[in-house]
Amino acid sequence: MTTETRAAEDREFYEAQQRSEELRAEIRHHDYRYHVLDSPEISDAEYDALVRELRSLEGRFPELQTPDSPTQRVGGQPQAAFEQVVHQVPLLSLANAFSGDELRAWHRRTLALAERSDFQMVAEPKIDGLAVALVYEDGALVQAATRGNGLIGEDITQNMRTLKTVPLSVAKDAPPRFEVRGEVYMSRAGFEKLNEERAEQGLPLFANPRNSAAGSLRQLDARITASRPLDIWIYQLGWVEGAVPPGSHWDALQMLNGLGFRLNPNIKRFDDLNDVVKHTEFWAEERDRLDYEIDGMVVKVDDLGLQRQLGAVGREPRWAIAFKFPPTQATTLLRDIAVNVGRTGSLNPFAVLEPVRVGGVTVRMATLHNEDDIHRKDIRIGDTVVVQRAGEVIPQVVAPVASKRTGKEQVFKMPAQCPVCGGDVARPPGEAMSYCTNKACPAQMQRWIEHFAGVMEIDGLGEQRVRTFVEQGLITDPADIYFITREQLVALERMGEKSADNLLASIEASRKRPLARLISALGVRHVGWEVAELLADHFGSLDALQAASAEEIAEIPGIGPKIAASVRAYFEEDRNLQIIEKLKAAGVRTTAERRAGREGPLSGKTFVLTGGLQALSRDQAERRIKNLGGSVSSSVSKKTSYVVVGESPGSKLDRARELGIEVLDEDTFTALVEEVER
Repeated sequence: MTTETRAAEDREFYEAQQRSEELRAEIRHHDYRYHVLDSPEISDAEYDALVRELRSLEGRFPELQTPDSPTQRVGGQPQAAFEQVVHQVPLLSLANAFSGDELRAWHRRTLALAERSDFQMVAEPKIDGLAVALVYEDGALVQAATRGNGLIGEDITQNMRTLKTVPLSVAKDAPPRFEVRGEVYMSRAGFEKLNEERAEQGLPLFANPRNSAAGSLRQLDARITASRPLDIWIYQLGWVEGAVPPGSHWDALQMLNGLGFRLNPNIKRFDDLNDVVKHTEFWAEERDRLDYEIDGMVVKVDDLGLQRQLGAVGREPRWAIAFKFPPTQATTLLRDIAVNVGRTGSLNPFAVLEPVRVGGVTVRMATLHNEDDIHRKDIRIGDTVVVQRAGEVIPQVVAPVASKRTGKEQVFKMPAQCPVCGGDVARPPGEAMSYCTNKACPAQMQRWIEHFAGVMEIDGLGEQRVRTFVEQGLITDPADIYFITREQLVALERMGEKSADNLLASIEASRKRPLARLISALGVRHVGWEVAELLADHFGSLDALQAASAEEIAEIPGIGPKIAASVRAYFEEDRNLQIIEKLKAAGVRTTAERRAGREGPLSGKTFVLTGGLQALSRDQAERRIKNLGGSVSSSVSKKTSYVVVGESPGSKLDRARELGIEVLDEDTFTALVEEVER
């Protein structure tokens, strides 16, 4: 190669490099104008020409292609599976309010917890889509994940790159590393067009925009995602590293908007709660004029320091609430009232309906709660009834349309015998539910096995497979799950060797689930996940819980006499004890790992937190205390060991001084914790 030729090639490469950088910057500018500002400066044809030119240059010089190039929005080969992503900060769920009064009650509670007279709030549309978290490093999108269970999501980075409303890179003055959170959705128009195309191709139609958006985003082939009309609204700055975050949620949103993220234009900040209520009520009436689905308004405390101070209860932040709009309703014919049998023997009536579209979904069955509710509402078989559906909640029959009655309607009566086993049905005094009294009822056992498999996270053991295993005699109770053999599985129809191995691996993994999961899976009446955690944390083993009296159980904060009596009654049934012995023989974990509140260097010490902490959130501080054996109280008393004071402390500090309780600022508290952690 001559010197002249090499020089010409170098010059051509340099010019291509310069032009590709210009094109990427120009395309990003037009993406921002079109998708964020909704004010395009060029036509679609002109935009497409820019993208084609850039793609041509990158084709000639592959080394010019960058990960954040607009040409990289459509992924390559399908992924084998989605990897898990642990969220650095959990994506919390929201408590709900269904009326202005409930919203005001949340506001009063928050004022009391904050020990303040007022605070600013931000109200934003609650988009009916799929929540995602996007991580940027040095200005580039490096990871995108679904919400998942709030703690762990799925890596959908490749798919999110296909959304033109997602910036692949942001301005250089962005924080070095940060996360934004948003809601991916499909517009009404996009949804209708997609279903029209699927109908023409003879494909099944999607039920509603939310499901179609979620399904589109979770495709293993990113090219399918790219073909779907998906958009995103960014609603929150998740976390920031390497820079000082804004002091308020509102300021954080303005920062994100300046970096090129798409914010919903109907987000507003308020000083007065009455204005918030009016705003939510306005959109409850006007939501149908939007080209996307919203099912409520989210109201948040604006001050981020106050958010940290308020913390969360379980997986629900105290500083935010979802104001849910009245659900969509429809009328249809109630063909029949049928009854199924639950895992505790409860007889659960449900409505068999003439199929009707409600909230974008075809509804054929709906809940009726219990016999008293049916009679209270005077719902009769053959009635025209009002059916409502709110979001993902099971549809329910609200009321009959009495004016349409013909006189042929029939009053419902709970059967005297179990519809599955024929056993006697009884209704305990003071309870709303009737129960099958036959402990050997196959419906009860099947539901219990399904419940057990779900709580113990045994993948591949759903309703249909449990039914098959019960019918084939492979299992008669939950403990039998652990004695199924590979030979038994592969002998079943439609059970290949790989499926059998996967199921056995999942069963094996479930032996090591925490004690709280096992207690919840046992199916004790009135014992859900939260109560199971309290029992596991307090007693530490299944043997200790089994030996406890009802009085001892009732002494646990958060557990009353009714739950305690139910737990005690459970361990007095021979059938249950036999199953527990089988679970022990199978090697299922029946003891708890050391948890918060157990022995540790801070055992016997009680802390009270007041004011806003800077380095830690309220939840993080509480976890550190409990992990070291200490306890956290919400009120100051003579039994309090320390009061930890942050910014703007309230009356708890005054109370601590009155009682002579030792007061720690955040630095002193951190030093204390770090010292005992060594």
